[in-house]
Amino acid sequence: MSMTPPITLKNLSFAWPSGERALAHVDGTFPSGRTGLIGANGSGKSTLLKLIAGQLRPTSGTAEANAPLGYLPQTLALEQDTTVAQLLGIHRVLAAIEAIESGSVDPADFDAVGANWDVEARVRAELAPLGFDGLDLGRGIATLSGGETMLLAVLGLRLADSPITLLDEPTNNLDRPTRELLYDMVRTWKGTLVVVSHDIELLELMEHTVELHDGELSVFGGPFSAYREQLETEQQAAQQAARTAQASLKVEKRQRVEAETKLARAKRQGRAVQLSGGMPKILANHLRQKSEANAGKMRSNLDGKVDSAQARLDDADQRVRQVEHINIELADPLLPSGKQVAMLGSADRQFIIQGAERVGLVGPNGSGKTTLLKAMLAGVDAGPSLGGKLFLDRIGYLPQRLDGLDEELSAMDNVAAVAPKATANHVRNMLARLLLRGSSADRPLAVLSGGERFRVYLATLLLAEPAAQLLILDEPTNNLDMDSVRQLGEALGAYKGALLVVSHDQHFLSQLDLDYLLEVGPHGSLVKSYPNPA
Repeated sequence: MSMTPPITLKNLSFAWPSGERALAHVDGTFPSGRTGLIGANGSGKSTLLKLIAGQLRPTSGTAEANAPLGYLPQTLALEQDTTVAQLLGIHRVLAAIEAIESGSVDPADFDAVGANWDVEARVRAELAPLGFDGLDLGRGIATLSGGETMLLAVLGLRLADSPITLLDEPTNNLDRPTRELLYDMVRTWKGTLVVVSHDIELLELMEHTVELHDGELSVFGGPFSAYREQLETEQQAAQQAARTAQASLKVEKRQRVEAETKLARAKRQGRAVQLSGGMPKILANHLRQKSEANAGKMRSNLDGKVDSAQARLDDADQRVRQVEHINIELADPLLPSGKQVAMLGSADRQFIIQGAERVGLVGPNGSGKTTLLKAMLAGVDAGPSLGGKLFLDRIGYLPQRLDGLDEELSAMDNVAAVAPKATANHVRNMLARLLLRGSSADRPLAVLSGGERFRVYLATLLLAEPAAQLLILDEPTNNLDMDSVRQLGEALGAYKGALLVVSHDQHFLSQLDLDYLLEVGPHGSLVKSYPNPA
């Protein structure tokens, strides 16, 4: 049995065309089994997976896998022309079987089928327990919900049975029951699995945790909780070391000042004795030279102690992690309390959002939540039994699939396109407050991480003038790390307009102080409730 690690990184570096480095001289290995790859938004996790999968070429160094691999990209939901069969990876086999059944004798068709004549039956047996019984394999994924698309994509990779599989944020858009189905697949996954995720429950299923932090890979044995416990212990020690080093530096600086005071006093006394004529001039000069030499040695020694204490403090400070904060303030949209904002209705009931009410729209994957939002925004019916209407013009919409902006334009250019009156400095400052700084704001949207892309879309809403009176957010926590989710919840908590949020993240919903929930039930029914989402 080979002991070669499934994935090995050697001096791996990657820079964007602008010259900005995304990764620099990264070394490390990924162990066999299930591994969670974690790190803050923008740390380079998705870029690293793309390098391992061969989607990007390293600027220098290597990212090597010792066996064939399968890869689920974070931007899967953007590929709308894909069919279910393609998503499952069986479209070529099905096409070859259909050609043979139509009379083809082309050897290439028989090679494509191989021993997989029963592939459709086997796949349907896998689909049924997941709630996809009778699903049309030629159906386009654009007609599926984001959660349904993600679950099918993961199933396709499991069916492929590659020795190594990379999954980038596989729980995006998944409701609770669907997440449980995904967790079950992960528990029984064969081969090496590397998962990028901010889903703690999924990370708890991992056998190893690898962190990408400040350009370095660190491997921890065990799931996320074991990593978190070890990190907290290390951080407590680092913080204590920083406090000790700070106190030591303070002492050394005080002793340096006290020594200078004594030296100055002794110099004045020696000068007074010399001026009084109580000491021969040659002796006074000798003592003065000796005193100055001793003072120089003392200063050098004290300066060395201060420098050493400062170096210890700098080293300790580097080990203490600082969490950057999304720092945004949403303008007051001046929404009258009696203003009707929107109507959401089913065949038997209608619900009115009025004034600055905060509403959560919830329901299982495929129930029609996103369809309803899009229909409302387009001013059309969502279906025979579920519909809605907007009564405002000043609306900000964050789509689930993060589509609608120009992928080839930079974050700066995309925001400037929807905020023509904003100066370049204003746009750049807004992006910086959303943690998109420097050249990151100048890279094409297509190469940004999921969390960075989200911030660009959010900036297009926040720079709207006049401010939106209704924010419609469809799964806004996708791809966000835990600190960013908390900070986004805090910012939206202070928003004075109306809020309509679709999310499967119950903790996030609990941050928003919602007035009520509207749950999409069977056959497009809507049910109003007031439970604490937490």
